[in-house]
Amino acid sequence: MSQDRLPQMVISIMLLADFDISERCNIRPRSFDLIAKKGDTLVIIKVASQIDSVTADIAWDLNLIARYLQATPLIVGERARDAELERGVVYIRYGLFALSSETLYDYFAEGISPMVYASPGGLYVKIKGDLLREVRERSRMSLGDLASHLGVSRRTISKYESGMGTTLDVAIRLEELFSAPLVETIELVGYRTPEPENPPKSTVGDVFIDLERMGMEIHAMRQAPFQALALFDRHTILTAYGTTQKVVKRASLIGNISQITKTFAMCVVTDYNKQKKIGKTLLIGEEHLHTLEDGSELIDMINE
Repeated sequence: MSQDRLPQMVISIMLLADFDISERCNIRPRSFDLIAKKGDTLVIIKVASQIDSVTADIAWDLNLIARYLQATPLIVGERARDAELERGVVYIRYGLFALSSETLYDYFAEGISPMVYASPGGLYVKIKGDLLREVRERSRMSLGDLASHLGVSRRTISKYESGMGTTLDVAIRLEELFSAPLVETIELVGYRTPEPENPPKSTVGDVFIDLERMGMEIHAMRQAPFQALALFDRHTILTAYGTTQKVVKRASLIGNISQITKTFAMCVVTDYNKQKKIGKTLLIGEEHLHTLEDGSELIDMINE
């Protein structure tokens, strides 16, 4: 598949599923490629043909942005190592879900949830433990009876009933034995991501210190098109920083992203002493920022 075809396919799928789509992020480095929104569902998507190319820094950004925007991070690709991603299978990269474009289509356009996840050693499914216990007891089978039937230990059956995953083969045999839908589906929206650790050191400390002085909570990014998320009261500001030449390229993009995500956008400019708007994005000189006393002043300027 050509380098541009996969991102275009992802965009087409999300549009087909009636999502609003942000502009594609073509600025490097980038931890995500686009953001999609439908109702209360917000999805941040990283497109990577080879999902192993998604680094720890990219995953860290995706996870952090998703947490503070109440969004779901997804990686869409074609291959993992030397194998193609299988349809209906969810892969894990640094604790984030990765999947093929076909699985993305099935879930968002057709409403078909995947059931299989990849883990070291093969493909697995999660068993509905309570239902397994119910149908086993209804069939008057003991833990030992079922263990003997499957050729596993009683302890393993007990773990299945506590929700432990198992192989596809075992899951199929269980469903055939009890004629019951025992496999849990995997919901791509709202899944639990790992707690972010080791925040990056700031390379634009003076600006961040200024924003913190104004009462803002700052979360620095590693690979995103904006350098930080600035939180004030109930507001989130996508914040970029740099020279005019650098930030003007980002202003339109982060302004578009802010519209999709219902946030604010700001670029702090090192070689500019005034303020102006580019679309929805506030451009403010670093020296001008120094004169502000409170985050509410900045919010008012963005809202003008």
